[in-house]
Amino acid sequence: MDHGVNGFVSRTRPDDWEHALISGNGRQGALVHGAGPEMRVTLSHERLFLPTLPPIDPPETARVLPELRALLYAGRFARAAERVMEVAVEQDPGYAALRRIDPLIGAAALTYTHVMSPEGYERGCDFTTGLVTQEWPGVLRQEVFVSRAHDVVVIRLLGDVSGTLALAPVAGEPPAPVTYATLVALDRLELTGEFSRQGVRGQGAVTGYTVECRVHADGGRPRVGGGVLEVRGARSVTILARTVVHPAAREPYPLDRIVADADRLLREHAALHGDLFGRVRLRLGGADPRPESEELLARGGPELAEAVFAAARYAIVSSVGELPPTLQGVWSGTFRPPWQSGYTLDGNLQAAVAGLLATGTPELLLPVFDLLERLLPDFRDNAGRLYGCRGILVPAHVSTHGRHNHFHPTWCLTFWTAGAAWLSRLYYDYYDHTGDLGFLRERALPFMTESAEFYEDFLDEHGNFAPSYSPENAPSGGGGQACVNATMDIAAVRDLLRNLTRAHEELSLDPSRWRALRGRLPAYRIAPTGELSEWAPPPGLTLKDNHAHRHASHLYPFWYDTGEAADPALRAAGAEAVRKRLAWWRGAESDEMAFGLVQLGLAAANLGMTAEASQALDLLVTRYWRATMVSTHNRDAVFNVDVCGGVPALVAAMLLRSEDDRLGLLPACPWPSGEVRGLRARRGVVVECLTWSPGRVEAVLTAPAPRRLTVTTPYGPPATVTAPCVVAAP
Repeated sequence: MDHGVNGFVSRTRPDDWEHALISGNGRQGALVHGAGPEMRVTLSHERLFLPTLPPIDPPETARVLPELRALLYAGRFARAAERVMEVAVEQDPGYAALRRIDPLIGAAALTYTHVMSPEGYERGCDFTTGLVTQEWPGVLRQEVFVSRAHDVVVIRLLGDVSGTLALAPVAGEPPAPVTYATLVALDRLELTGEFSRQGVRGQGAVTGYTVECRVHADGGRPRVGGGVLEVRGARSVTILARTVVHPAAREPYPLDRIVADADRLLREHAALHGDLFGRVRLRLGGADPRPESEELLARGGPELAEAVFAAARYAIVSSVGELPPTLQGVWSGTFRPPWQSGYTLDGNLQAAVAGLLATGTPELLLPVFDLLERLLPDFRDNAGRLYGCRGILVPAHVSTHGRHNHFHPTWCLTFWTAGAAWLSRLYYDYYDHTGDLGFLRERALPFMTESAEFYEDFLDEHGNFAPSYSPENAPSGGGGQACVNATMDIAAVRDLLRNLTRAHEELSLDPSRWRALRGRLPAYRIAPTGELSEWAPPPGLTLKDNHAHRHASHLYPFWYDTGEAADPALRAAGAEAVRKRLAWWRGAESDEMAFGLVQLGLAAANLGMTAEASQALDLLVTRYWRATMVSTHNRDAVFNVDVCGGVPALVAAMLLRSEDDRLGLLPACPWPSGEVRGLRARRGVVVECLTWSPGRVEAVLTAPAPRRLTVTTPYGPPATVTAPCVVAAP
């Protein structure tokens, strides 16, 4: 088998950074674009968050919790949210306006301006190496990649290099003061940004940054003038660029000690990048390994799904460094990104990393845990001040701190308490795929325990979640988004306690405490119309479902191997909820937040709903992908990588279901034939090769040690096998 789609070409000329091609090593990002006689590379860094508003103490709503609960039980949901704001503003007037997190900003734009504006334009990206190109055929070619081996952006100009190089801040006005200084010399360009001292706070806080570009010209005579570096008649120019954020986490290797041999640097980088990207390969019938993206998007079908699977994995692999991907991955070309391009923990980040385990890159999930553990002191403070509880409370939005500062009377995010439980699922999944008992004992168990301790204190005397919140949705005809017993809260905490019990058993510890807490949780509610309801309010409260919404948080029981689908009644209710939400998504009004389709598709795939999973995937790849082969948040609007993680997760779920020692092959596969290599199941099982055609499926399974598995396929009864082995049906 060849690699399948391994890149693309495009003839669409980008006019801004949002339509750029991407390259990155997780720490540094490069957006490659240009217009007219210009070729531009916008540089970014994973830690370049501009300090804007200093964090303040979360509001002490614990003292009014009985009042909040009385309002909620009386059905005065909007008033409960307003009361939180009153307490917050009384404590600190800084809460009078919405307090957003610090934004991820672009570092600088390096622009090459040619002496004329040539005709024609082509660009492309090689997913296997991370090499991005743009060119005026027959005149000039630009090559860009971001080296994992040397942590440097490599830019090479080939052909008639006659023009100017300029380094400048990204366009626009920063939301907080930044003082810039530039330097231009015959062999380098530098830009330094110093942040206002009033915005900088805390040990290790970012105080500014430097972008350094070392320029190596082959032929021609560079000269400096007018704040630019002019190059005439060079055969090639190689530029090594790097953004260093201050204070630096570690001393970077000096640029002037890196030999500017672009070919050698690419080989060294491609070995590392290619290993990550190449761990999974999918073929669904695409004949061209580097198709033209415009034609592909217009044509659709299995070839588009195959190409988007590859492009999505490329984007996430390229945007995971020491930190996980933000809303925009590692890239930013602005001072004011949507939602600050931080980490949105009520769904976006989980979507962005959803496919990492199944596609064989578990090490790329570790930065999520590093981020969360760094913020634990703030999470503990949130739990204590907001609700008087032990344990941890994770806010919906974080970047440079984890304090619960971002909320609003409408978006009453302090009422959303499911975050730590949901993120605990990622911890347990990492263990369940890798079998790393040291990780389970030293990292997963402590985080999961603190998550559960919060709910031990938080559940009220009736065992209810009050207050509660189903992300961004409000009951039909209700009085606001606040509620009691959002289904997501019930499901996420049930899942947490089930996994915590299993973790204790794995480590020979007593799990009775967590079994008892699980017994206190409210039951799910099935609506009179047959679907799993998004809310399960106690007697006396009525909360009607609202299916016209982008989130599908109530389908949490079916995103993962929670065991809930074993209940036939709940399974049927979940399937009906998928159908009702999908009916809205098929309409014209459904436009924004693509990752809601990931949630819907994962539930459908795990319920064996092939047609519905396929519809969700089709909507994702046809509505939310540009000719850049980078995803958007809304239809052709807002550069965003959430579904770059979600699409591979969904495709993997359609081809493989893994729960304990049970393996399902092609549980929701809509494609008549295909082949995938390298999918990872739980317990360390690897599907080295899975091939299928009408009426037949065959899989080669390996495992680190002999493992007994029950394997199901669409053809014939379940089979009991011992991996490593070959499974074929019929």
